[in-house]
Amino acid sequence: MHIDIDKDVCIGAGQCALTAPDVFTQDDDGYSALLPGQEGGGGSPLVREAARACPVSAITVSETVS
Repeated sequence: MHIDIDKDVCIGAGQCALTAPDVFTQDDDGYSALLPGQEGGGGSPLVREAARACPVSAITVSETVS
């Protein structure tokens, strides 16, 4: 799984961090960020729900192809 956060779109609503706090956090400016080591979602079942919860669709979750 690959998670992408569009920092130009993010408004800092924090829904991702509330939905999947084991994967997402907010940076010092209040914008969405991934926790260290969570670039692949860490197997959290809530990652896709967090992306859907974003009011401006700043988070994209895609499957990695190996």
